[in-house]
Amino acid sequence: MPTQNNLIGSGCAPLQAQASVGIPSTGLTATGNAQSNALQLGSDLAIFTTVAASTGCKLLGTAACNLGDTIIVVNHGVSTLSVYPNTTSGKIANGSAGAAFSVGSNKTAWFINVGSDLWAASVSA
Repeated sequence: MPTQNNLIGSGCAPLQAQASVGIPSTGLTATGNAQSNALQLGSDLAIFTTVAASTGCKLLGTAACNLGDTIIVVNHGVSTLSVYPNTTSGKIANGSAGAAFSVGSNKTAWFINVGSDLWAASVSA
């Protein structure tokens, strides 16, 4: 995967380079205790620093994601982060519709769009 500096050095404009590797949202606080009130993500790289027990976030919707798009979620909080699909019919890792996917404290998860609000998932060791 390219870095912003390498893309800029190759002649890409700075904003184009940043968009190519991911627009970060940093210092996020997880909210809600269900899919209906979890924090709606607004970018493809989300770094959480505050995660209380049973709080979470929702992945981007299908209008913002195409097949193969990746969302990276970093949990630097002290509790497990619940990550929900965007809709109640969405699935993560072929789990139950609308169910949360757990990302432990100090773990990073990659979510790859494999269909309409359907996500493959991988978590760091």
